[in-house]
Parts: sequence; structure tokens; C-alpha cells
Amino acid sequence: MYVFNRITVNPQLPKRIEKLSEIANNLWWSWNTEFLRLFQKIDVDLWEQSSKNPVKFLKHVSQERLEKVAKDISFLKEYDKIVENFEGYMNSKNTWFSNKYPENKHDLIAYFSAEYGLDQTIPIYSGGLRDSFW
Repeated sequence: MYVFNRITVNPQLPKRIEKLSEIANNLWWSWNTEFLRLFQKIDVDLWEQSSKNPVKFLKHVSQERLEKVAKDISFLKEYDKIVENFEGYMNSKNTWFSNKYPENKHDLIAYFSAEYGLDQTIPIYSGGLRDSFW
């Protein structure tokens, strides 16, 4: 049998918890571990199986489980607090850059460095001396 294409179906986040995807795809979570606890509450076994990677987790979690936590009052209370913190961080006007360079307020900045790890779930793609010691 010849397979010429594959289709991947990802679960759809219920509207009530749709910010999980935005935050999972932002490195903000790597220094805000209370966000990561939400994934444990959704499915602790899958959280471990996905190597505690929020993006990978959201691709494999069951639709049924997402629907259930979207109605769980204690989960939603914690979720709302985390979303509020995230949005406060993202919309902050009082930052070093905005104070130092107010004329560049619409600029986007990206930092690229393979010299340090942000989180254990994000591989470091660096070579050089590291390989020579092992």
C-alpha cells in the first residue's frame, strides 16, 4: 500500500479555555510554572508522557477531557488568574524598552541564542565543545 499524505487532527480548545494555546506557544510559561500546573490538572498521565511540553500536550489531549475541564469551576478559577497575569505581562506599558525607546513601541524583537536552556522541554541545538566532553 502506498501512502502519499497524512492528516493530523488536533483537538479544538473550547472557547472558554482557548488561551491555553496562545500561552503554550509563548515562552512566558517557562518562568511561570503555575501555568504548567493546569496541564497536570487536565491529564497528569498525558502531561508526563508529553515530557511536560505544553505544545505537544495540546496536540494529544482528548477532546472529551478539554470539554470537561472547560466546565470545572476550580480549574477555570486558576485558569482565569493565569490568563490575567499573562495578559498583564503582554500588555505592560512600563518596560525598560518602552521607557528607553518610546518611538519604537511597535517594533518586534526576537532573541536567538543556543547557549542556554530555557526549559527542559525545549532542546538546545548547540554543538561545539559540549560534544567533545562525552
